[in-house]
Amino acid sequence: MKGFALYRLPYTKEVKYISGEVTEVMSCVELSNAQGFVMVPFAPSAEQPLLVIRPEHQEKEKEAELSLSSIAKSNLSRSDYHIDFLNFHAHLLNGNFQKLVLSRSLVMERQKENMKPELDSTKEADTPLDLFHKACEHYPRMFIALVYTPKSGLWLAATPEILLAGSGREWQTVALAGTMPYSEQVTWSDKDIQEQRYVATYITEQLEQFTSHFQEDGPHTIRAGHLAHLRSDFRFTLDNPKRIGELLHALHPTPAVCGLPKEEAFQFILHNEHHQRSFYSGFMGPLFVDGDTHLFVTLRCMQIFQNAYRLYAGGGLLKESTEEREWQETETKLDTMRNLLRGKRQE
Repeated sequence: MKGFALYRLPYTKEVKYISGEVTEVMSCVELSNAQGFVMVPFAPSAEQPLLVIRPEHQEKEKEAELSLSSIAKSNLSRSDYHIDFLNFHAHLLNGNFQKLVLSRSLVMERQKENMKPELDSTKEADTPLDLFHKACEHYPRMFIALVYTPKSGLWLAATPEILLAGSGREWQTVALAGTMPYSEQVTWSDKDIQEQRYVATYITEQLEQFTSHFQEDGPHTIRAGHLAHLRSDFRFTLDNPKRIGELLHALHPTPAVCGLPKEEAFQFILHNEHHQRSFYSGFMGPLFVDGDTHLFVTLRCMQIFQNAYRLYAGGGLLKESTEEREWQETETKLDTMRNLLRGKRQE
């Protein structure tokens, strides 16, 4: 089973290519002994394991043949989201959770020639490689990746959130939460500040199990395409790189994509969301490639099929959340991929 990954790191222009055999593992802990491009789902299982593309072939960039399957048309409707929101919010109001992340997906048809554009159709039939290069051009601050394995299918991601990056003893992670349209003057609500603080506190607690030398900087506002987020940066030392797998197991999924308490929120999401997240809100990136690691949470992303695209987005709910605001936040987040398909540029 072979796969490939094209990727470009934030604030760089070099596109890298990895192809090779795909190894399946069942736990983040096993990643300590892996090397290659990693693609991890939100909830690993026998059907959706952790995937590692071993770097048998590496170069700056290469045209790749793509194997695309088909998808039946199905959307998570507004009424489905309404049901999910009421359910999730009720459990926040009664104190079962401090935070829950509710996500949704949207199917957009690939527009055919001589066909009238529809509301849920793309503007033109770009190839996956066209979309990758367009994402690199439109989103210079984000990690961009086009990844294929027979097990996962073909995915395009543009994400600003570092899960783990570094080499040797020097490492970095971030707490990213809170979302609003970007402007020169961003004013954060108490809800956004609290949501981000939950994530930062969780990361602090996890890092304390692995190192006594870490520093938090933030929170500060960052730009990611047409969106703004609150972000805190954590830099830390790790004496034993063989513990990377354990650290990834502790971090993933963070409250930024799951909730608190983590394990209870994780199980609640698996049993109550109307759709399956698949590789959305997992993580991906090069692990120990050329001695460096750059793993990013798979946030703004879509799976690419022969006849359609499935786009994913989500938002963090607190007891103060309102349904319309959260729905609009997912709409805004979907625009990161949707604007690529419709030919709109938003850096």
